[in-house]
This record gives sequence, structure tokens and C-alpha cells, in this order.
Amino acid sequence: MEISIHNDQDADNAPSDDEALLDPSDAAEIVPDDPDHPMDLDDEDEQADGQEEEIQLQNDSIAYFDLHSDSIFCIANHPTDSMIIATGGGDDITYVFSADVPSPLLPPSYESNPSITRSSLQPIAKLQGHTDSVNAMTYTLGNGSYLLTGGLDGQVRVHCAITTGTAQPYSLLTSAQEVPEINFLAPCPHPSHSNTFALGANDGSVWIYNIESQDKETHLQVVQAYYLHTESCTAGSWASDGKLLATVSEDGSFYVWDPFGEAAAAGITSSSSGQAVVGLTAADQRFAVEDGLFSVAVSPTGAFAAVGGAHGMIRIVGIPRLNTNSSTSATQSLKGGGAKNKAGGKKQATTSADAASSGSQTGQILASLQMQSESIETLAFSPHHSLLAAGSVDGSIVIFDSAHRFAVRRHVKEAHDGFAVVKVAFGGPNDEREAWFLTSCGMDGVVRRWDCRGGGAASGGAEAAAVGGRQTQQGLVKEWRGHRGEGEGGGVLGFVLTDGGKVVTAGDDGVSLVFT
Repeated sequence: MEISIHNDQDADNAPSDDEALLDPSDAAEIVPDDPDHPMDLDDEDEQADGQEEEIQLQNDSIAYFDLHSDSIFCIANHPTDSMIIATGGGDDITYVFSADVPSPLLPPSYESNPSITRSSLQPIAKLQGHTDSVNAMTYTLGNGSYLLTGGLDGQVRVHCAITTGTAQPYSLLTSAQEVPEINFLAPCPHPSHSNTFALGANDGSVWIYNIESQDKETHLQVVQAYYLHTESCTAGSWASDGKLLATVSEDGSFYVWDPFGEAAAAGITSSSSGQAVVGLTAADQRFAVEDGLFSVAVSPTGAFAAVGGAHGMIRIVGIPRLNTNSSTSATQSLKGGGAKNKAGGKKQATTSADAASSGSQTGQILASLQMQSESIETLAFSPHHSLLAAGSVDGSIVIFDSAHRFAVRRHVKEAHDGFAVVKVAFGGPNDEREAWFLTSCGMDGVVRRWDCRGGGAASGGAEAAAVGGRQTQQGLVKEWRGHRGEGEGGGVLGFVLTDGGKVVTAGDDGVSLVFT
């Protein structure tokens, strides 16, 4: 076969026939015509085939709520009726709905004639008024009288969750706007201050408010306002008795506040600050975490707090205990069976010798931990056992044992397949066994439950064995799928656990799913 090479030059300059011929030895391969071979596949057809496979999602939910038109950034449930769910999203709207739907006898995959279509749950209330995304919300504790919503517009809005007479359900009681953006809202568990809550803002300020529904002049009263953080206040956590509030900031600072003056009345004051009973900043090289702190949790005993920050760093800090009925110090709870704890896979956790010898641990750094490589986004203490769970942006979860000098009980490196872990929470719906359970969610779009006793399928029983695969030996007992996830804008940004054993999610895909 001869191949002609055409040239657009003038015919007078055209090469000879011999020069125009391609030497057969220069041809790498001659492919014969195949009449049965189709034309090259169209790229769009290939992509369409790939998309068809991608949308075959597993959906383990029993119900869903999809009226949000943007990501759901926050979720909360009522303290006395945990099936009442509130969600806030990027559409600037808050919805309230009930997750009290019957659980199926069998999962959808076992149904002989599964329903193809399901209707969305219907809202109890639709709350508007924010001018930017709703990214924080909570009910007040006690009888759950109020639903609080906070937004990137800096507003905090208070809605009456319990109404009487002719008042409309979830009617607006009051609102305030003192800050540019709200990062978190935290209800106070103090039995004498059930309508009190804390607010952390992107300007570093911390506000304590009390709701006074009977005060016609101002329903929202400022109890305290603190300004020691110099950058965004990223997280806050009350002590279990509600007497102290711990907060952290992107500037690497950690403060414990005494909003009701009970620490001062007990003679506990800070030598470094007149406003906080404990204050640590990045200026202290023992405490410093480069690039800031993003999570905080206070132990159930109130003896110490855990703060999590960039590069997988965790600091354990002693805080004052104001309840006189229990005198056990944080250092006593740190003493155990001599189990070794590795930090960053190389160093052991360090504890405060001063605290161990004197018994006065307030403000002391009791341990420095580093088992994960990226930011610690979520921390949770078990309310029943001496366990601390840490979830990281690197997709891993680490369980520490505070009774054994924070020894590592388990390190699940691929807890969410390399996608960020957004939230961890201890607790199960029913028996004592489930007090060992940890629930987690991540940007992979999956919710998982772990048995922290260890042993995987052996400890989780038949349910664990049914999960199968690589993670059962690390304590995985169950997982729920249904959100898009895996970098496709469908991660799980939060969840709540209900008394009836359900898990209700806040999805980056704008959907809330109900799992059982």
C-alpha cells in the first residue's frame, strides 16, 4: 500500500515521485481492515456508562427529609422527645420534622417487592429569618423549651419549642446579632440554668446568654462576654455539671470560663487571667499546637479536658472540679496498669509530674498525644467508661483509655476510607453492651458504629460478622449508607442518636436520612 504525502508548496517546488514515497520499512505496523470492528466508542457513551454505574447507590435508610435546597450543616434533636429533629442548611432555612417512623421488619435488600418510590418526611415547622447559612443549632436542655439557631450572618435566633395557648409552634421569641459569624452554640447542662447557652464566634469572642421569656424588655440577656481569644473561637464544651465552659481557638489558645462565679466562690482563680480559671496559649511551648485548635471535650468527671488541633495533636489539661462530693483528681484517674502509650508512633504520652505529686492538676498539661497526621476535628468522652475518641481529617479514629495513662486502645486508620471524620459520639439506644459503642460519620458519606471493647465480630456478635470485610477485626459492627459521599458533595456533616435506636443524619447533599 502506498501512502502519498501532499505538500501545499508551488508545483514547481514539488518533490519527485521517489521522494514522495514512504519507505515501507518506516511503517511500524499495517492494520488490515476489519469489517466487523465497530467505529471508536464515543467518549460520551463511555462517560454515560460510567455514570450509570455510579448512581447505583446503596441506601439503608428507612425514611428521608429532602426539602433543603443546599447542604445541611447542622442537626439537633429535642432533649425530651429525641424523635423531633431540627436541621439547618446553606439555604438559610431551618426545618423541624419527626423521625418517628416505623422500622421495617427487613431491610430493603431483603424485600421481595421493594417500594421504588418513597415520599419525603413532612416538616413540622419551617423557620426563616437568617440571611446566610444556618451552621449551628441546639435545643436548650431541661424540658427543651427553646430551639436556638446560629448563622454565618451573626444572628442567634430563639424559637419557642414548647408552646401553649394560641401561640404558633416554633414561633420566634427573639434574636440578637453581636458577632460577624457564629461557629457553635452549646446548651448549658447546669440544672439551675437550663435556659442558658454559650456562643462562639469567628472574631474570637465567647458569649453566655440566658433566655428570659417573662421579661418583656429583653428576652435574651447577656450573662458574660469574653474576648481573650485573638482568632476564631472554633469549639466549646461545658463541664457535665454546667458550672464551667471550655473553649479553643485557631490562635492555639484554650480557656476555661467561670460564667456563674462558682469557681471564684470556691476560691479558685487564675494567676494568668482575671477572666478565666484556666488559660493556656501557644506562647507556652509545652502546649503550643502550630496552626490552631479545632475541638474540645470535657471528661465526665470534670477533672480534665481534651483539646484537639492541627497535625493530629491532642493535649490533656487538668481543670478544677467544683463538686465537693467527689475529690478524685485527674492524676488519680490517669494512674493505671502501666500500659504504654505511643505518641506519633514514636514517643510516649507525657504526664505532669507536678500534678501527680501534689494532686493539684488545674492548668497542668497531663498528656500530649499524637497518633494521627491531620487535624483533630472531633473529640468525645464515653459517659460510662474511661474512653476518649478522636476523629481526624486523615480519616482515622483513635480510642484512648484515660484510666491507663491514655494508652491507645484502638487505632482505625481507614475508619472512613481516607475521608475526613466529621463527628464521633458514644452511646447506643438500648442495653449496657451498647454503652461501649461509638458512632462516627465522615465525608465518605457513611455512618459507622464501632464496638470499643475490641474483638470485632467476636464482640459485636452476628451483626458484626454480617458486615464482613477488612474492618470487622477493628471493631466495626454496623454501617449505614445512602449519602453520595466520596468527594461527590455528599458527605455526612453530622448526626443525632434517638432513644428508639435510630440515627438521623445531616447530609452535604441536602438530605437527612433516618437509619435504624
